[in-house]
Amino acid sequence: MALKCGIVGLPNVGKSTLFNCLSKAKAQSANYPFCTIEPNVGVITVPDSRLIRLAELVKPEKVQPTTVEIVDIAGLVKGASKGEGLGNKFLANIRETNAIIHVLRCFDDDNIVHVDGSVDPVRDKETIDFELQIKDLETIEKKKLKYEKIAKSGNKDAQKIVSSLDKYISHLEDGNSARSLVASESDFEAIEDLHLLTSKPILYVCNVDENTLNSSNHHVEAVRNATKNEDSEILLIATAIESEIAELENVEEQQMFLKEMGLEKPGIHHLIKATYSLLNLQTFFTAGKKEVKAWTIQKGMKAPQAAGVIHTDFEKGFIRAEVISYSDFNSLGSELACKESGKIKIQGKDYIVQDGDVVHFLFNV
Repeated sequence: MALKCGIVGLPNVGKSTLFNCLSKAKAQSANYPFCTIEPNVGVITVPDSRLIRLAELVKPEKVQPTTVEIVDIAGLVKGASKGEGLGNKFLANIRETNAIIHVLRCFDDDNIVHVDGSVDPVRDKETIDFELQIKDLETIEKKKLKYEKIAKSGNKDAQKIVSSLDKYISHLEDGNSARSLVASESDFEAIEDLHLLTSKPILYVCNVDENTLNSSNHHVEAVRNATKNEDSEILLIATAIESEIAELENVEEQQMFLKEMGLEKPGIHHLIKATYSLLNLQTFFTAGKKEVKAWTIQKGMKAPQAAGVIHTDFEKGFIRAEVISYSDFNSLGSELACKESGKIKIQGKDYIVQDGDVVHFLFNV
């Protein structure tokens, strides 16, 4: 399951710095590489100490982490919804993502000029929100025009769709994002095919200075207040510190630096984990001598659907799943030891895969 996140933000808020930090990020010990697909697109591995531990125990030929595709979405200026700057490309890039990471400048520094002349993260947020909301209104209005014609003929399904679309139109016209509307299932179904920009899950990254990282400041509190009615999360990251961490050559140096700063992990690790949580995702593992691999699935996914993430044939011909919890595998040290201790559980089609499960699927096509 590919995960694609778009980083957005106005100029000089730390957006590109964060992207560059991600591009240089080191996994906890294996230094899995970041690869650049395009100048502003890259793939970074998801840090997971469990995968590293399984690799230590199994000693496979290959280790395959799960990944996140990060897109540094450039070109946003006021008027992007009308095609100003690189507006159309910017908005198209967002539409292709699963989630949005919105970087907001929450520090004062006279040496770094703000594009609007002063530091005001709430104003910055509203600038981008407005452009996305205007574009979503255009998208919904186009669909409404189509279904209004059908509704006039007395088609009740079309009338319901128009009614649902009107709810979103009113909500957006009031300066709100689609994700904050308390909608019914039928309302959501009416806009599901539109992939609205403001309906995407969002993570606000407050770019703060070193002194604010473990506390807060008036800029951060203003963002918290402005987003209190949204289904979103706020994460504090100091991109200046992240840049220093990213420049360090090995994990040992990183750990020493983090200890000096009073931090356990780089902020970008927390960012990726937070994005996972935002999208309701979790990880299971397959472990054999040829390969130890992490797989991404939706929480609540049953065994056959999880098997289908590996290959569609696995889901079609699913027979059963042999499951070992990560904690048992870690403590006992091998699949054989788990088997001898009765820790391998045979699960059927209704089993809900748990985060960290080590799974072997049996299938027949």
